Amino acid sequence: MAGITLEKGKKIYESGQPMTALHLITAGKVQVEYPGGTYTLNKGDVAGVCEICSEVHFLSYTALEDTSILTYPINNLEALAHLLKKHPDVARLFLLSLFRQINTLQSQCSISEMNCSNLYHVLTEDYERYTMLCSRYRIAPRSLADLDESNAYLNDEAPDFWLNGYYTGLAHLYAADSYKSLVQESSVSMGMLRKGSLDFRKTHLSLDEQFRYTQQISEFYFNSSGNDLFDFYTALYYKMTPGSEDADEVITVIDRMIQQFEHATGLDEQQFGNRIHAFRSSITNSSATAATDKEETIDASVLSELTGSLNVILEFAKAEPEFTASFRQHISIYRDLEDRSSLEEDVAKLRRSLTTEFYTLYTRVFQQTLEQPSVPMPVWMFLYFGHVDEELTGLSNAATLYSIAQSMSDTSSSGVYTFYDWLMAIYTGKKEPSRNEFDQDYSDHLHKQKAAGNITEAEMRNLESDSMSKVSFELENMFPQVNKITFGRVTTFCPIFSSDNVLKDLMDSYVTVTKVCKAIEQIRQIDYSAFYRESLDMEHIDTMGKEPIHLEYLPDVILMPNAGIRGAMWQEIEGKRRNSPSRMIFSIFHLEDLMTTFIRLTGEFRWELCKRVQGARWNDVSERSLTSEYFDYVQFYRKNHDLTPEAKEKIRASLQRAKNSFKEMFVRDYIIWILFEGTGSPRMNKVARRILFTHCPFPADICETMMQNPLYSDILNRHRIVTAQKLHHLNLLATKFKNSRIPIPETLENECLYVQGKPVN
Repeated sequence: MAGITLEKGKKIYESGQPMTALHLITAGKVQVEYPGGTYTLNKGDVAGVCEICSEVHFLSYTALEDTSILTYPINNLEALAHLLKKHPDVARLFLLSLFRQINTLQSQCSISEMNCSNLYHVLTEDYERYTMLCSRYRIAPRSLADLDESNAYLNDEAPDFWLNGYYTGLAHLYAADSYKSLVQESSVSMGMLRKGSLDFRKTHLSLDEQFRYTQQISEFYFNSSGNDLFDFYTALYYKMTPGSEDADEVITVIDRMIQQFEHATGLDEQQFGNRIHAFRSSITNSSATAATDKEETIDASVLSELTGSLNVILEFAKAEPEFTASFRQHISIYRDLEDRSSLEEDVAKLRRSLTTEFYTLYTRVFQQTLEQPSVPMPVWMFLYFGHVDEELTGLSNAATLYSIAQSMSDTSSSGVYTFYDWLMAIYTGKKEPSRNEFDQDYSDHLHKQKAAGNITEAEMRNLESDSMSKVSFELENMFPQVNKITFGRVTTFCPIFSSDNVLKDLMDSYVTVTKVCKAIEQIRQIDYSAFYRESLDMEHIDTMGKEPIHLEYLPDVILMPNAGIRGAMWQEIEGKRRNSPSRMIFSIFHLEDLMTTFIRLTGEFRWELCKRVQGARWNDVSERSLTSEYFDYVQFYRKNHDLTPEAKEKIRASLQRAKNSFKEMFVRDYIIWILFEGTGSPRMNKVARRILFTHCPFPADICETMMQNPLYSDILNRHRIVTAQKLHHLNLLATKFKNSRIPIPETLENECLYVQGKPVN
């Protein structure tokens, strides 16, 4: 071990150099560089500890100021194990630094993942907007090279989302006074260093994938050839009348492009700067200033109504004085924090306290809306979005929330519910509460309580019809879990709306009925049978008998009061009724691409519904079903003679990325099925394609288009034969009704259309 002092700006290691030592920082700061970003190591951190399982450094280290380090030569892992056994305190320093660096990198990875998920969606929207404006002004649109070859970000190398909480917990254990007993076990310390190093490497690979994807997308906006979206839009602007509505829209898009990519790695900075300067010099200062410095003003009456939101909400709730005082104090401390996402124990404890109090307050406020005739706007904002304090929310964000809440209406008729409207649907008996974590519905829960002696028979019967008890069941079981899941960043979760969590324009991320309907319709255009269930025609049971028909049940979409990055397929059916809508849950401000998330949840829904229908035989290939065939395909792919060696290797890698989860692997294949196979861009092997086509067939118009593609010829021919057999059976049934002078039920006609891939909308 040797002490070294490094001057500011000194490169300690470059990526690719051999891994020969670990460096404990005793004074100063070191900047760590990874693909697309940097983070800082401070006193007590260890440079290189995250790379011990690698022969070379994959990070770069630079001294940000004059820095002192202690060097620990590491020729191999055995030498490191010996060091840890001899110096337990050193093991603690190494581990604490490792945990800090992993959590830092994973937090960056979550943000980067969300940004990547939006990039493709924004790119296609920008090009569609360009072609639309060209059409409006009768200008021939230019073609964006290789756009058809680009893909949505599929996140193949994503680290496990739970690792952040895992390493935060370990950091707390090793920071506590009881750490000495932990570090005495040198083999445990070594195992944690190895695992941590591997998890860090996986997170780094994910960031590298995201970085390369970002570079790929940035080429469509700015590239050396000049044939890019920036040139498309600037050329279009020159042909418009300055100051017109469309010209202002084009300027807004151009400014967003510049702002988004001015710091992008890989662009020629000089060329980028020259192009920006040339454009800005060519337009008048007034129009440029109007476009870039445009600010929204908040109406004085709105500002007056938003001021003191916390007081309004607490007064409306009529909560106990002790609760009110505690909540005010915690909000005040939380508001004054410099870093509300800090992983420090005192901040994490504050978030936990606020979370518990928030759910208590939400229950009280909901009860009061049933009793009080007039509900103030800050209370509605609390119920819809989790807004508590205008300073925490940010005034501009609060004004946006106010505007949305003011125009909010019950959209349950479209199957889209705010969480408040969902609770009201349960309260009025239109919907039943969700199943709890033990897969018990409300009725099962009451019977279990009675069996345990917690309630009497009479109390159980009263509770079965008690609307508020049903709502409380939902608030206690479903709300806390799903609110955290949809938020996405579980280690820093706090249900209170904060400007820190607004990582995307609120109006762009606001999940509306229109956006939901559009996403569902786009899925149905490729997988038309996604939400159909096999059933019996109970209305015409006398004539149809046990002839199966297919009925469509579109999902209920519930919007949680937060700004989050994940969706959840919460239930595939309602209670025990198979012929009922599924429940898909999103944040009301969904920060990722809504369409991609909807496709993922639909894939999960198909898998879970098939398991529900098949029961214990869900993986029994003797009974053909989606899950049994896919299970058999993945389990025995090595022995499948229909697969090439390259296809088998891809399956092995895919299964590894899916953490050996057959369901997760199917969901990934389903996303590819919708995004690529359904649009005429084959990506799957023939076995997986056959299974998906059998159970998630394309509609008739897509089948007709793909008839010329030899990859689909066999499965399409087989599909035609099966379809003809089913139609023949249905036509015989219709003929029987005609001969017996029985009116042909509309459901039979609809079933004929369904079999042909032409379902009735």
